[in-house]
Amino acid sequence: MEEWKPGGTSPESRGSTIQSIDTSFAIVTALRESDGMGVTELAEKTGLSKSSVHKHLRSLMKHGCVVKENEEYQLGLRYLDLGAHVREQYSGSTEIKHKLRDLAAETGESAQFAVEERGHAVVLHREVSHGGVYSRGREGRHFHMHQTAAGKAILSRYSDQWVREIVDRYGLPAATPQTINDEAALFDELADIRDRGVAFNSEESTEGLRSVAVPVTGPDGGVLGALAVAGPTHRLTGERLERELPDLVRSVVNEVELNLAHS
Repeated sequence: MEEWKPGGTSPESRGSTIQSIDTSFAIVTALRESDGMGVTELAEKTGLSKSSVHKHLRSLMKHGCVVKENEEYQLGLRYLDLGAHVREQYSGSTEIKHKLRDLAAETGESAQFAVEERGHAVVLHREVSHGGVYSRGREGRHFHMHQTAAGKAILSRYSDQWVREIVDRYGLPAATPQTINDEAALFDELADIRDRGVAFNSEESTEGLRSVAVPVTGPDGGVLGALAVAGPTHRLTGERLERELPDLVRSVVNEVELNLAHS
C-alpha cells in the first residue's frame, strides 16, 4: 500500500488519468450519496451524457459493483467484500474490533477506531452499545482530522511540519460553530493532547456529541490510529468526561498495544 505524505504530489496531479475510470468513480460517488438513481438523474448529477452513464452502469453491474432495482441503480455488495478485505489489512484490526465491543458495552456509548489516510481520519471500526447513539461516524466515513477527537489524537503524534502540511492542503473547515478553525489554536490543543495523552471533542464534528480519544501506537513506535468513545453531551460531562472515560480508554489502548507488541 502506497504511503501518502502530506505536502507531496497528490496522485491525481502526477499526470494524465484514465477518463473511463474517472467517469465510473463519478457515478459510484453519486450513487453513494443517494438511495438510488435512474440514468437521467445520474446524468444530471454527474454532468455526463445518458449514453455514457448507461455504458458505465452496465460495466459496473457486470462486476457486481452496481445493482438495479426497478428503474433505479444502487451500489452492490461487492463493495462490502472489498471494504472488509481492506480493513483486515490494518495491523491489529481483529484485536481492536474485540476491544471496541467490550468498551462500548462497558461505557454504554459508541466506540470507534480511526486511522489516518491521505490526511483524513477514516473510521475503521465502530461498535454501538444498546443505549449508545448513532452518529455520522459510520465505518468508512472520512473526516477532516481537526474535527474529531480521534483525528486530533493522531495528529498529536505527528511532527508540526506534517500537521502544517495537512492544514495547508485541506484547510480547517468547520463542521459546527465549535470546530477549531485557527491554526495557532489547533497547535495549542495538540500540545495539550501530547501532555495529557488524550484528546477531546466537544460538539466539533456533530452538535450534541462529545468524544474522548487516545492514540494507539504500533510495535514499531508509529501511530496506528486512535480509539475513541463518543456520546451525547448530557452523558459525557463532568468527572465522567474528564477522568473516568479517559482513564478507561487509556487502559484499553494499553492492553491493545501490549497484545500487538507480543503477538
